[in-house]
Amino acid sequence: MKLSIVIPLYNEERQILQLLGKVIAVELPDFVEEREIVIVDDYSTDASFDVVSEFITDKPYISLFKHEKNQGKGAAVRTGFSKAKGEVYLIQDADLELDPRDIPGLIHAMKELNIEFINGSRYLSGMARPISSYKRFLANKFFTFLTSILIDVRLTDMACGYKLVHKDLVNKVSLKENRFGFEAEIIIKALRVKKNNVAELPVQYFPRNYGEGKKLNNGDAFKILWTIFKYGVLRLN
Repeated sequence: MKLSIVIPLYNEERQILQLLGKVIAVELPDFVEEREIVIVDDYSTDASFDVVSEFITDKPYISLFKHEKNQGKGAAVRTGFSKAKGEVYLIQDADLELDPRDIPGLIHAMKELNIEFINGSRYLSGMARPISSYKRFLANKFFTFLTSILIDVRLTDMACGYKLVHKDLVNKVSLKENRFGFEAEIIIKALRVKKNNVAELPVQYFPRNYGEGKKLNNGDAFKILWTIFKYGVLRLN
C-alpha cells in the first residue's frame, strides 16, 4: 500500500508542527510500502505556510502547496488528492482534535475488511474521551441521522475529520463542495456507489472551542444541511 496523508491547513501556526511531529512518529503497518504527507495551505493569514516551509526543507516525503485565496477545507482536500501519489488517501486535520496514533487502526481496518472507505467515529464506544460541546454533539447527531435515513445505512459520525479513502473510490465520485459540507458530500457519494464499502472505527477526540481556533461556526450548519439535501435527496452528482 502507498499512503498519502493529506492535511488541509488554515491558520494553525501554533499547532501544525506538533501535529506533524505526531504524524511522522506514527509506526505504520508493515504492508504500507510508501508514505507521503501532502499539505495544502488554504491561504492562511498567519505564519502557517512559512512555519511549514522551514520545517520540511530536509523532508522530501512532505510536500507543501498553497491556495492563492481562501476556498475552504473541501477545496484544500481536493487539491491534496490531485497532488497525492499514493493509492490510499488519509485526510488529517491540521489541529490536534484527532490523534494520529489512530492512523494504524484505520489502515488495518481497510485491509482486513477489504473495503475502500474507513470513516472515523468520535462517538462509537471503546474510547475514553474528554467531554465535548453538547450543542455540537446534537447538531452532528442530527446530520448523521438524516444522512443515515436518506442513504439507508447506520452511521454514527458523518462529520469526523478522519476519513481513509482509496483512490479508486475517489475517482468514481465527483467532489465539488469547498467548505465543511465536504464531509457530508464524500460519505454520501461513497455510500451511493456501494453501501457495504464503508466502515466506521472509533477514534480519539480532543475538542477545541472557538477561542482555541475552532473553525466550524453556526452558519456552517445550514450549509451542511443544504449539502445533505443536495446529494441525499436530490441525488446530484
